[in-house]
Amino acid sequence: MTETVAVVVVTYNRADLLVGMLAGLAAQTRRPDVVVVVDNASTDHTRDVLEAHAARPDALVLDVVHQESNTGGAGGFHTGVRRAYEGGWDRIWLMDDDVVPAPDCLATLMATDGDCLMAVREDLSGALCEKAAVRFDMANPLAVRPKTASVDSTYASREEMPALVEVENVAFEGYMVRRRVVDAIGLPDPTFFIFYDDVDWALRARRAGFTISAVRDAVLVRQLDFNQQHDLAGWKGFYMYRNLFVVHFRYGENVLVRLKPWMIVLVVVLASPLRGGRGEAANVTRAIRAARGMRRLPEVAAPAR
Repeated sequence: MTETVAVVVVTYNRADLLVGMLAGLAAQTRRPDVVVVVDNASTDHTRDVLEAHAARPDALVLDVVHQESNTGGAGGFHTGVRRAYEGGWDRIWLMDDDVVPAPDCLATLMATDGDCLMAVREDLSGALCEKAAVRFDMANPLAVRPKTASVDSTYASREEMPALVEVENVAFEGYMVRRRVVDAIGLPDPTFFIFYDDVDWALRARRAGFTISAVRDAVLVRQLDFNQQHDLAGWKGFYMYRNLFVVHFRYGENVLVRLKPWMIVLVVVLASPLRGGRGEAANVTRAIRAARGMRRLPEVAAPAR
C-alpha cells in the first residue's frame, strides 16, 4: 500500500528561512501530498514568501493557516496536526522552519515501517547534532535534567549509529507519526506555548505502547546553531520551568519524581539572594503555581472518545 503524507510546518517571523525550508521539501524525491503551513501571525514578509512559492511551476500543494495571534510552537503544531489529521492523510511529518531535509529524507522515512519515526539532524558542517533522548529518566528523583543521554552524546557521528535508534523523546523537527498514533493519544497540547510540547507528545506515545525510532539515513539539516541556554529570569524561563514541572507531574513514575518540581523551586528560591536571581525566583514560583493547574491533559488535546 502506498501511504500518503502531510507535512506540518509552523513558522513565525522567519520568512527567509521558510524559503529554504519549502525549497527543500519541493526537492524531495518523494514529494509530500500536502504541506500544511501554520503562520503564527507573522509580521514580516511570510505571506509574500508563501504566495511566491505557490506561483512557482514546481510548487508544493500548500494548505496555509494564518493564525490571528501567535499561539507559540505548541499552538501551531496543535493546529497543524489537527488539520492534517482531519484531512485524512496516512502519515503526518512535523517540521520547523529552520531545517532543510536532504532530498531523500522523506522517501527514507516513508520506506521505514514504523508508527513513530524521527529524522536525524546534522548541522551545516555535517556534524551530528540530534538531541533526541535515548534516555529520558522519569524514575530517578535525583536526575535534575531527565534527559540523561541523547543521540549525539551517544554516537560521535551518523556513521556510528545503527540504522534505527530507539529514542524516548523527540523534537518537532522531523518527527513523523501515523494517524493511528493520533487516534490513540490525541493532539499536541497547545497550552505549553513553547518548550516540552514535543516531549509531552512523545511520552504519551510511548505510554500508549508505541516505539519511537530515529532513522539514521533520514537526514535533516539545521540552518541555525542550537541555543539551549535561555535566560531563566526572562519570559522564556517561566515557560521552561512551568512545562518541565508539568511533565514531571503528568509522567513522573513515582512520588519522589512528582515531588521534584517542589525541590527545584525550593533550591532556586533559597539560592536567589546569593546568585542575584530574583527574576528567576519569581519565575519558578509562578511556574509551580501554573503547573499545578496543568496536571491533566486538556480536553482539546485528548484523543477523541
